[in-house]
This record gives sequence, C-alpha cells and structure tokens, in this order.
Amino acid sequence: MMNVEEILAKLVSFPILGGQSNITILNWIKEYLESYKVEVNLVPNKSENKASLHCRIGPSKDGGVILSGHMDVVPVEGQKWTSDPFILTDKGDGKLYGRGSSDMKGFLACCLAALPEMVNADLKKPIYFALSYDEEVGCLAAPDLTEALNNFYKEKPKFAIIGEPSMMEPIIGQKAIYIMDTYVNGSAGHSSRIKQEVSAIHEAMRLILWLENKMNSLIDEGHTDNRFDPPHSSIHIGVINGGIAPNVIADKVHFSWDLRTIPKDDIFSILSEFEEYCKERENQLRGIYPGFKIKNIENHPVVPHLDTSENDDILSLIKKISGNSNWDTVSFAAEAGHFANQGFNTAICGPGDIAQAHRGDEFISKDQLNKGVEMIQNLIKEFS
Repeated sequence: MMNVEEILAKLVSFPILGGQSNITILNWIKEYLESYKVEVNLVPNKSENKASLHCRIGPSKDGGVILSGHMDVVPVEGQKWTSDPFILTDKGDGKLYGRGSSDMKGFLACCLAALPEMVNADLKKPIYFALSYDEEVGCLAAPDLTEALNNFYKEKPKFAIIGEPSMMEPIIGQKAIYIMDTYVNGSAGHSSRIKQEVSAIHEAMRLILWLENKMNSLIDEGHTDNRFDPPHSSIHIGVINGGIAPNVIADKVHFSWDLRTIPKDDIFSILSEFEEYCKERENQLRGIYPGFKIKNIENHPVVPHLDTSENDDILSLIKKISGNSNWDTVSFAAEAGHFANQGFNTAICGPGDIAQAHRGDEFISKDQLNKGVEMIQNLIKEFS
C-alpha cells in the first residue's frame, strides 16, 4: 500500500503539460484504481490521445460528492529550479518540491491515498473521482467530463469539491475568464500620409481604449462584488505586436486580451458590445481603405464563474470535514464553474498554496498534504 508521499512522487514523475497527451499518467491512475476493484470510466477527446476519468466508490444513491482535479501541469522552461521539477524532492524543511505538487497533484495524491479506506468503508452515499486533462490551457476537458458525470450514473451526485490549492479553505466564488486575440488589418504607407491611410496601430489603440473604458464604466455603474479582490470585472491587454519603423504606417496589429468577470457581469454581453464597436470602426474607415478589417478570434472557450452561496450545503459539508470555518473567493480560473453549471453544489477546497503554483521550486508542505488526506478521511466517516 502506497502512502500519500509515494503516490505524489509517482504523479509528479509524469511531465504531462496542458495540451499534451495524458495517456501515461491516466493509465497509471486507472490501474491503481482498478487494483482496488474500482470500475473506471474514460471520457476521451476526439483524437483519443487524451482522456478524463471518472469512477464511483460506494452505493448507487443520490446525494454523493465528486472529488475532482486535473492531471496536467504548466511548463518549467525559463524557471529557476534547484532540483529536478519532475522528481519529488524532500529537502528536510517540511516541504515537498516538484512541478504540480501544489497545483494540483497533491490533491490527487490525497484522494488516491484515501482509496483503500474508502473502498472498505460502509458508505451510505457514494464518493466519485473526476480527473481531467488540459485544465491548464483553458479547462478544455471540463464540459465533457461534467456532462458525463450527469449522464452516466443513474443516481444524481449532489456535491462537487474541486481540489485546487486553497490552504484547505473553502472557496465559494471564482471569476469567469475569456481570452481573445484581436487582429487589425489596415493599410501601409509613409507616415506623412497618416490621414490618407488607415494605421492598424492607431485603430488597435482605439479598440484597447474602448475595452479599458468598458471596464471603468462597469465599475462606475456599480458592478462590483466585494467578495472578490479586486471587486470588479477586469479587462487586460497582455500582448501587442505591430509595426516595423517609426516612419511606416503599420498595416497589421495583433493584440491578446483577457476578460475576467464577476458573476453579475455577462461575458457574452460585453463581447457583443465590443463586436458592435469593431463593426462601426470598419464601416467608418472602409471609405479610406476598403480592405480595413478587424477580426476577433477566441483563444479558448469561456471558463464560467462560480457563484456558490455561503448558505449552501456544500460549504457546511466542507467546514465539517476540513475543520475550516472560513470561506473566500478567487480571481483565478478553475473547473468549478463547469461543475456548478451541471447542477452540482460546488466549491473549491484543497491542500497547498496557490502562491506556489506555476513557479520555480513549486512545493506543497507535508502538513497541507496530511490535512488533505484527513479531509477525505473525514468525508468517508461523514458518509458512512
């Protein structure tokens, strides 16, 4: 029988990045589960080089809880590591170092470590595992996985706990996120002809100012939610490319931007307004240059928000099994919103610190790892 640190070491040894095939780590987890006589179900992608996994431990009864996490991690290139990121390293300081140790293979290890106790318990309600791929590149597997959980089982799970690193604190809200690439095609020419041509840079700046003004107008209109930090929706332009010289009018510009909305703001409404403004600019400037065009391309699908009430049953359950009576919200994206959209009473709670995620020398403390196991053991007792 493997303990939680041994399981985590094995999981960390699989360098599966978001976007890559996850078959190796998937097969190891599948074989581990099957060694305890658990029936495993896969949800493959269209190319069948990736798959999510779900299974049930316990009776086919309504009211169970889903424990969910992702198998992929982010790259290590360009980061400063003092040990091999794909070998779990104990430096004697109470921490275990390795890529994914905190985000979020630590939680997966806790689930698998508690499995022997889980299968031997007299569960009155079921516990499900739901493990996804490609979370780090847009939560791409979550829609199919959550739909499968709703359709595959005759019974209806009630709860979902997404084990992202939260220092074992229940998280009941997350912002939605959408990433867009905008391409502006204008007309090149000598800079002295700025009124006779259409500068892609000048027009891109107008679009960017529209986005910033939209963010500010939402705030001014009272679209805030003090549960979040910052307490408003944000629009941020992170990449911009265009132009070749100061005296040449740029004919092409590309910029990438992300939109993170609080639950009361509608992403699609904001996008529709932006598209309308882009059409207005096209119509105005095609009199100068008929080929002027603005094209918006989705970088990845919308990751929906999570908006769980502090009075919901999931918060009471997590408080009971984690021993943590506080709650919080986050501004980063996770798969929790997808679970909530399928009707599961959802919250985030898992071991580790999000501050350690996506950085060199990522670690999870042994104390957090043990608390994660204890939470699942308490869940087993609660359902027995």
